[in-house]
Amino acid sequence: MLREPSEVEIDESGRVEIPMGVLVEAGLAPGARLLAYSTGDGRITLRRFQNALTELAETGTLS
Repeated sequence: MLREPSEVEIDESGRVEIPMGVLVEAGLAPGARLLAYSTGDGRITLRRFQNALTELAETGTLS
């Protein structure tokens, strides 16, 4: 079962804190390397860095 969305705020330096519950649910821990990219229309996607590189190498794109 997926968690309810959590509201976050972008601070003055452009940083966002992701709630620990969201990280745990995604199987991520503090210190994990992520790739961030815009998917348009106000959306930002975070992917495990290695998974994103593998997908990019295999398909030539990030979905």
